[in-house]
Amino acid sequence: MKIGLYFGTFNPIHIGHLIIANHMAEYSDLDQIWMVVTPHNPFKKKNTLLEDSHRLEMVHLATEDFPKIKPSDIEFKLAQPNYTINTLVHLQEKHPTYEFSLIMGEDNLRSLHRWKNYEAIIAHHEIYVYPRISNDEENLELKDSQHFGTKIHMIDAPVVEISSTFIRDNIKKGKNVQPLLPTEVWKYIDHNNFYKK
Repeated sequence: MKIGLYFGTFNPIHIGHLIIANHMAEYSDLDQIWMVVTPHNPFKKKNTLLEDSHRLEMVHLATEDFPKIKPSDIEFKLAQPNYTINTLVHLQEKHPTYEFSLIMGEDNLRSLHRWKNYEAIIAHHEIYVYPRISNDEENLELKDSQHFGTKIHMIDAPVVEISSTFIRDNIKKGKNVQPLLPTEVWKYIDHNNFYKK
């Protein structure tokens, strides 16, 4: 079984995440997509995050109608901050018959050389890359980074420029962001008054 791991703090999960995950599930050779909720991304400040359990619940709510997309709390059980290499090693030990690949945006691919043990990630795992809006200079830099070889799969997925930061900021401003969120996620956020302060 080929599993695509889509990592994120999902603070909150939004329709952009679902569009990408569903595209990977339907139009690549991946059998399932696991939405890995990250408790603490080393590149983000933890104090801006909702509690882990709330973010995981929103991923459950968002994915319950998508049989090929599963929430994962695997990183909740690992040492923090979370490094992708540690998660991959743990998952491979736990599921030796599964083949794990990474799903990431072009922007993350450009910064992959900054990740802990990135050489080991590339050596043992394929990477499925979805497009982000970028300028020509960034695209040139991305082409240079493709010395990673056949491990990188550029996927012609829809370009979705919705961010969780935009959603949080606009909830705080009292704007209606309901169209940007799965219905059940919007209800959960609204019911709990999340992101309003």
